[in-house]
Amino acid sequence: MEQNSLNQYIRYIELDRDNVPSFSEYPFNLPAVKNLGRLSFHPKVTFIVGENGSGKSTILESIAVAFGFNAEGGTKNFTFSSRATHSELNQHIKIVKGAKKPRDGFFFRAESFYNFATNVEELKLNDAYGGRSLHEQSHGESFFAVFQNRFSRDSIYILDEPEAALSPSRQMSLITRMHDLIKEGSQFIIATHSPIIMAYPDAVIYQINEGFEQVRYEDTEHYQITRSFINSRQKMLDILME
Repeated sequence: MEQNSLNQYIRYIELDRDNVPSFSEYPFNLPAVKNLGRLSFHPKVTFIVGENGSGKSTILESIAVAFGFNAEGGTKNFTFSSRATHSELNQHIKIVKGAKKPRDGFFFRAESFYNFATNVEELKLNDAYGGRSLHEQSHGESFFAVFQNRFSRDSIYILDEPEAALSPSRQMSLITRMHDLIKEGSQFIIATHSPIIMAYPDAVIYQINEGFEQVRYEDTEHYQITRSFINSRQKMLDILME
């Protein structure tokens, strides 16, 4: 998919294949990276889906870091590091931007959210996140406090598994929040397992198998498995528990 809009913040990425040290070493040996050429993004929402270990979080992290975000999450102003575990893929990713510069942005990653929340508290930034310590709320409440209080218009948002601590109803609320921000000029790139979140209609979905394949929502494995389980629950349970 080629997006020609110059108004979006990230138009596409390319892997600098000529300077990759070795396609037999991590993360370049991941099929999704090994087969990566140019990946174009929707001006509103791009979903990246795939099994655990497929490389979606690694690629999302590389985009975020190459764009200037901290590898463990937050805005571009966050520089904390609890442990340097991110790959060097960002050094080989070229980001092609649009003509419009985002007003703000945020890299949200569920797996390092605790470290992010600790840094917010240490910097005495609780007021910017709703006035309560993120550590004094449930995991789901603290996630949503970030989405509700720290996300704003005309910005770029890179979200890695935002559904990790959200109930189904909260996931639907996230769609509402996304839609409001998209109408106000924001762009989202999201790695997710949630068939609820990836149902947002004005979007492109890339499913990772050996590489990136653009698919319809109804053709994602997540949707098909969830639908099959709900529609044939007893049959599926009988098979699973034989």
